[in-house]
Amino acid sequence: MSVNFGHKMALRIKDLREKSGLSQEQVAKALGISRVSFSQLENGERKLSAEELASVAKLFEVGTDNLLNMNKDIHVHLEKSPKPAPKQEMRLSVPQKKLDKFKEVLLYVLDKVGSKPNVGETVLYKLLYFIDFDYYERYEEQLVGATYQKLPHGPAPVEFKEIVQDMIKSKELEKIESQFFQYPQKKYLPLREPRLEQLNAREVDVIDEVIAKLSHMKAVEISDYSHHDVPWMTTEEGDIIDYESVFYRTQPYSVRSYSEVQ
Repeated sequence: MSVNFGHKMALRIKDLREKSGLSQEQVAKALGISRVSFSQLENGERKLSAEELASVAKLFEVGTDNLLNMNKDIHVHLEKSPKPAPKQEMRLSVPQKKLDKFKEVLLYVLDKVGSKPNVGETVLYKLLYFIDFDYYERYEEQLVGATYQKLPHGPAPVEFKEIVQDMIKSKELEKIESQFFQYPQKKYLPLREPRLEQLNAREVDVIDEVIAKLSHMKAVEISDYSHHDVPWMTTEEGDIIDYESVFYRTQPYSVRSYSEVQ
């Protein structure tokens, strides 16, 4: 995501509002926020949340994909999304940290692709993020449920360093400082097999899908790819990424068929 994304989105929302002939007060009321809060959005002083993003798209009857595509002009027209609103029942607001499973998932990923020259710490961070968020979108359940923080180079699992240090001490992992295309790289090599009995079949399927789709990417490529996923885009830098925002994903990131009868 470019540094101008917030400003461009603000201009886009203002343009849509003016084309629709609505006042800030009217749009704010429709979105369920204060006029001051909407004014901040329109002036680029704060970011849209994932829920607000979906509400704006619905209000102005434009597709969320079109709203996010800064290279495409928007025309107000009816384009209803097939996605239902996220279910209203209470879900975990804080991801439950299945640290033992984290270890097994990490070892499984490393066993599959850890020896590839491009797979250093940065790539691992993104693979784990997409494994967790893809699984949550598809099944509305935690897989690992790690806590991911929005950092400049993409989402990073907060628990990673502590868990890895523990695994190095227990001789489950080996850390190697290396270089990849003259850039410093931290690699991790597994020293034991993952305990697959701790992973069920659909968990393994999601992990394998993410590995097949993304593990060939270099650190810069996968970081840039993560910057266009709605959960990352709608989180302030340094904040924790909310799992619930995964239900507002656009293509090609969404992994769930919302047209199917639930």
